[in-house]
Amino acid sequence: MILVDTGPLVALFDPRDSQHQRCRTALQSLREPLVTTISVLTEAFHMLSPASIGSDRLRDFIQRGGLTIWFMDPQGVERAFELMERYADHPMDLADASLIVAAEKLKTQKIFTIDRDDFETYRIQRGHRHKAIEIVG
Repeated sequence: MILVDTGPLVALFDPRDSQHQRCRTALQSLREPLVTTISVLTEAFHMLSPASIGSDRLRDFIQRGGLTIWFMDPQGVERAFELMERYADHPMDLADASLIVAAEKLKTQKIFTIDRDDFETYRIQRGHRHKAIEIVG
């Protein structure tokens, strides 16, 4: 399973995005199921603009099963807030925090992102250990 960040979703569905072709090529090489969070989708739809063709294409992609949505429970929300405080000097937004929480809960380290600087800093907690994220794409 691969978690998907906002950047690739915007780039994939907005052909004018400078990362469009790179993300399309990366997507074609991925063979694992793709998962994202509501926070990431909120950002992506905001950046694509609700009435855009990109938003329509993203909705179609989700409805065809190209992307599964993972929902945080109350404990996940608390964990996201905790992460946002821990990385306040960076800073971490709710979308990024939701992906780290999803990675911890779903036991994956793979995230499809174009935001290397942030995700190379963040760590996934596994028991008492903190693991680096495997950036995909």
